Amino acid sequence: MNQIPKLLITLGIVLVVVGLLWQLGGKFFSLGKLPGDIVIKKGSTTVYFPIMTSIIISIILSVVLFIIGRFR
Repeated sequence: MNQIPKLLITLGIVLVVVGLLWQLGGKFFSLGKLPGDIVIKKGSTTVYFPIMTSIIISIILSVVLFIIGRFR
């Protein structure tokens, strides 16, 4: 049972850091409007496929989780 509180605290800290970076970094680097993100507009319908944004978020999360795993 001691593992779960540590995991929740770590997850909370990671989410706070990601949220702060997203807020501060949004002025300089806008996720969601990257080259490679596909937007299809037909009439009043818009379909959005954030392919490049998903790849970047996946890489960042992989690195963060790798670093956290190294310190365990």
